[in-house]
Amino acid sequence: MNHGLEKINAQEAEESTSEQPSVNCDEKIKPEEASPRSSSPSPARPADSVDEKEKEKEKEKDVEAVKVTTNASSTAPAPIKVPRSKRRGLFGRFSVVAEVEEPRHYSRKTKWYITFVISMAAVAAPLGSTIILCANSQPLLFIERDADRVVVAALPDVAKELNTTATVTNLSVAFYMLSMSIFPLWWSSFSESLGRRTIYLTSFALFLLWNILAAVSTNIAMLIVMRSLGGGAAASVQAVGAGTMADIWEVRERGRAMGVFYLGPLCGPLLAPIIGGALAQRLGWRSTQWFLAGYGGVVLVLLFFALPETLKATEPVLVEPENITLAASSTPALSWTSSRQMMHRKTKKGIKIAKRILIDPLKIILYLRFPAVLITVYYASITFGTLYMLNISVETTFSKPPYDFSTIIVGLTYIPNSVGYLLTSVFGGKWTDTIMAREAKRAGRYDAKGRLIYRPEDRMRENAWIAAFLYPGALVWYGWTSQKGVFWVAPVSSPP
Repeated sequence: MNHGLEKINAQEAEESTSEQPSVNCDEKIKPEEASPRSSSPSPARPADSVDEKEKEKEKEKDVEAVKVTTNASSTAPAPIKVPRSKRRGLFGRFSVVAEVEEPRHYSRKTKWYITFVISMAAVAAPLGSTIILCANSQPLLFIERDADRVVVAALPDVAKELNTTATVTNLSVAFYMLSMSIFPLWWSSFSESLGRRTIYLTSFALFLLWNILAAVSTNIAMLIVMRSLGGGAAASVQAVGAGTMADIWEVRERGRAMGVFYLGPLCGPLLAPIIGGALAQRLGWRSTQWFLAGYGGVVLVLLFFALPETLKATEPVLVEPENITLAASSTPALSWTSSRQMMHRKTKKGIKIAKRILIDPLKIILYLRFPAVLITVYYASITFGTLYMLNISVETTFSKPPYDFSTIIVGLTYIPNSVGYLLTSVFGGKWTDTIMAREAKRAGRYDAKGRLIYRPEDRMRENAWIAAFLYPGALVWYGWTSQKGVFWVAPVSSPP
């Protein structure tokens, strides 16, 4: 592990030892003082050697410090812009931000701008998952106190208008989340061949369409289907967004960028009840779907004009014109094939396309055979699942006795968690980058150019242990205080 550092230190030691004696000889040894006695050892020699060793150690420390600082503050080369006519992606020539040959050579301002755009797009999917919950439970927030009408079987707003039950209405939320978990398999697979920009524009155009149809739904089946398709369309950012961050950011800076990116998926479920509660109380449940359609339209326009293709291009192998003419002249102008052969070719091509669309995206599941990936996915699924369960629990808890909060006040109870996500995303990502640099420096991992070599496992150190113990404890804190009806500050301030 320390081979790279030892090699660099050995080279520096050789340079220092090869230069230092010549300087001492020029300064101290004079022609008139040269005598046979000068070759005899002097008593001050051990002290000089100790001083030289100390100086070498100080130099090594200074060199390491310079390496770390230059590694953190190095500037990328000037980006080479791709001509507008050769830009990739769907309608790539209309992007205001130019595509470059190496996306990591973008300036820091451009990188943060792209990160902000993707983070805004990442809000859409989780925002739509819970925005309808307030509309679905709005009439239950106002319980009549008459003795003979204490628990009135008043159906939720959506169930009443579409002539169904509240249980069936909740399926629109369940299938929405299910599609959010399945569709990213296909979006991520297609983005590696079609590019990031094409996937973003296609998915948000579909998200806009499905939410418009959900807003004008005439029955519960239409609402469930349209919301499921809308959730699957917006889920593209959950998978492709991480790839975009890897396209433009170096490993040493990726933790902070991922923290900003995840502000969208984390704050979406918390902003949704606030927005949904206000809209549902004044304009009805359909206004929540129109809001999602409007938000999707704004993001679509932003992506259309402001997002370049960030997937690094692979240069295709070009055939020389001479070879083309030679091949054209050597092959006959006409060829005869039977109908059976043509059918076989078409069938083979169709099977290949079907395999590419239906089977190949599922190959990513095979990564679960690695224990590190399996444990990480398992823990992340539990945390995100409990997050959505917590959002539903907050609504039902604070809308009933002993709290009896109104719709808007219930939405405001999500603000403390939103502040927590904001702080941890911004500072947590920077903390992760610091941990990675510390572990790489401690292990002495340097490349030939003296830059730190990072490993993915370095991200999970004391930060992972703190989160592993703090998150379950916060859930117990919230559940215990809300069950006992403690003053609302106690359950709301729980830190999940």
